[in-house]
Amino acid sequence: MTERDKAFQLSSDNFNFLCQFVYDTAGIVLNASKKEMVYRRLTRIIRERKLASFTAYCDLLKADAEKEQDYFINAITTNLTSFFREQHHFDYMTEHELPTLLGNRLSHHKRLRIWSSASSTGEEPYSIAITVLEAMKSQLSQWDVKILATDIDSNVLAAGKKGTYDERRIEDVPRKLKEKYFTKGIGINASKVKVDKQLQALITFKKLNLLHDWPMKGPFDIIFCRNVIIYFDKKTQQELFARYYEMLAPGGLLILGHSENLGQYQQYFESVGRTIFRKAF
Repeated sequence: MTERDKAFQLSSDNFNFLCQFVYDTAGIVLNASKKEMVYRRLTRIIRERKLASFTAYCDLLKADAEKEQDYFINAITTNLTSFFREQHHFDYMTEHELPTLLGNRLSHHKRLRIWSSASSTGEEPYSIAITVLEAMKSQLSQWDVKILATDIDSNVLAAGKKGTYDERRIEDVPRKLKEKYFTKGIGINASKVKVDKQLQALITFKKLNLLHDWPMKGPFDIIFCRNVIIYFDKKTQQELFARYYEMLAPGGLLILGHSENLGQYQQYFESVGRTIFRKAF
């Protein structure tokens, strides 16, 4: 740690306050193992605000929480994502769920709703959109398809809505899909790719704190809730699972991250794949 960094000492009292603030605001649980991460991410904000210490930053949060909390949450939340992350989820959609939905349960009203509830910078909802378009082929014009992408972080939502990525972000995307759904930049943007407009047309990006009221009515046929539940305590997890259950259509899918499980809410779902659960009744 440099001498300059030593000016920003993160005391136990300040760290405990910040942990409580992020829990009260977003339901995210931080423990002692995250102290270095909190230090790194908030030091930048302290310097931008021209503050002298973590104590001064904590005082700012106390004095003007409503104004400052978005910057704070944006800095703290983790945004690890990629296109077609946990490929088996998209394989299940392609091989099982979408053929069933398109051919049976939904065919009479031709409506499909999917929610990416922690969408980060957009790779997940765009992966969903590609999967849907590949399954629908020429049927898209006959269907009312909408994908809702929400996140608590306004910065990542803006990036997702823009739909521009470093080319290396799609290295693992199959060539056929790259050529079909991404356009390579030119000139100063030669290292960038832009998602196709038909993908963007399917997706609505909205800011949403999962702990607050959900303005959308549903029901959703598929809900992605991947790698976000792990940041909440057990009580909050179960409350969210109850709300997801109510938001799902009968027989709808809830898809979790690889390290997540339903806990006591397992009884209300049928496991149909790796961290893929169907609303049972």
